[in-house]
Amino acid sequence: MQELYDFLKAAIPEDDCRQASAESVLEARVARGFLPSEVLDFGCGDGRSIDLFKRLLPKTRWTGIDIAASPEVASRRRTDGHFMTYDGYELPLPNASYALVFSKQVLEHVRKPELALREIARVLKKEGLFIGQTSQFEPYHSYSMWNFTIYGFKRIAEDAGLNLVEFRPGIDGFTLMQRSYQGRPASMSHYFTEESPVNREIEAKARQEKRHEKIINYRKLVYCGQFAFALAPQ
Repeated sequence: MQELYDFLKAAIPEDDCRQASAESVLEARVARGFLPSEVLDFGCGDGRSIDLFKRLLPKTRWTGIDIAASPEVASRRRTDGHFMTYDGYELPLPNASYALVFSKQVLEHVRKPELALREIARVLKKEGLFIGQTSQFEPYHSYSMWNFTIYGFKRIAEDAGLNLVEFRPGIDGFTLMQRSYQGRPASMSHYFTEESPVNREIEAKARQEKRHEKIINYRKLVYCGQFAFALAPQ
């Protein structure tokens, strides 16, 4: 496991070890002065991230893109965003056209994720960021195709021309699996926004051992069901 830690450690934060999401990673970047003029929501679905950007970055131009066959696209009712559809392969967008690409729980549904990452790298501006969230240990859901190991995700991102600059754990995998097994009870939904049980257990043990935040983040990443990330063009 030391080799895995060494491979990932540059992107593992040491400021805090709280359970994270794509939204929390974005919020922290905005608080530190990241104010992109335009954002592409990759896999925008019903357009729900419009509300997030209206709150955090009201001056940012929002564009959402998704495949035409997406069930969420078919049922979309929003008209307050610039929506596009595409074939799921090459983005119909110019090179270096977005300062931010945002994507939450989409890459595990993409037929060719390595191509998607290359396309995202292509449309990002030089100083831009790809901020998102995807699955590591998560049961099948909504036509999902893949789960990514934390090792494999960094490898394919680098091969696509993106550097991993931030890597944070989301809900733990054990809790995600239990939630699925029990039929997704509403009583477990709060674990997406609060520390999930195994994440709390990992942190409590690490605190007893007087481990610092970077190590706690790493341990949570190893067992997380979902992880959040920030990637930058190489």
